Amino acid sequence: MLILLTNDDGIYAPGLAAMERPLRELGEVLVVAPAAEQSGVGHAITYLTPLTVKEVYRGDRRWGWAVEGSPADCVKIGVTEFCPRKPDLVVSGINGGLNAGINVLYSGTVAAAIEGAFFGITSVAVSLEYDEHARFAAAARLAQMIIQQVLDKKGSEPQLYNLNIPTAALDAEPEVRVVPMDVTGYTEKYEKRYDPWGRPYYWTVGRPPRIEPGRQTDISAIAQGCVTLTPLDFNMTKQPTLDQMRSWQFSLDRVDELLETEETLGLNRPVVRASRSTAPDDRNESSQD
Repeated sequence: MLILLTNDDGIYAPGLAAMERPLRELGEVLVVAPAAEQSGVGHAITYLTPLTVKEVYRGDRRWGWAVEGSPADCVKIGVTEFCPRKPDLVVSGINGGLNAGINVLYSGTVAAAIEGAFFGITSVAVSLEYDEHARFAAAARLAQMIIQQVLDKKGSEPQLYNLNIPTAALDAEPEVRVVPMDVTGYTEKYEKRYDPWGRPYYWTVGRPPRIEPGRQTDISAIAQGCVTLTPLDFNMTKQPTLDQMRSWQFSLDRVDELLETEETLGLNRPVVRASRSTAPDDRNESSQD
């Protein structure tokens, strides 16, 4: 098995190193990760600047490729440039901090796994509840066991998964629950503070959503100390609403009139033409003529 391993905490993050070791028992592991921390960047990709990549070594062994870009960039360039063939599995993590509920939409860790799914590769995002002394090695071993069983149980089609491990699961007999992503919004709030020069700044202090009794989601299961596994999909079309909208008829019979109004008001976009610059030799030739 060929496994592409990435993260959003950076190529030197302890969670990445911890995850690489047990994954080597499943196959060949190639590490392609951001050169610096990219937490919370979501699915950003680099368009307007080139991607700088350098090889990172640990002793005589090549550890991986450090990319001056986002987690999604790492998967893109990893699959297309550095993997000798299409990987069988993409793993993103271990992230230092949970990625559950609507945080999935902000997470660079999950975005990297989604990017792997774009390529038709089974992909798993792995996150561990934040702890200043996080037990990444134990979490990596647990994640590897779960990933192996997922691969054994799933069908032949590629699938995207989000795996979250609370610290409580490392201190007891862990239980894995297959649950949906919680879509309840966080309580958004900013605390206003002042720097030493009296300038205001703001620090987000959003709180997780309240857990509703009887409703089982990734948020509620983690609160109970369970490991959560959620199958995700990047198709964001709301199918029932789409089906309702198919019968809608739109009238656009005033398009010509609207275009004439644009002309009258001068709303057409300006045409930008590059001016012809005259090279020094051309100017000299003109003066000689």
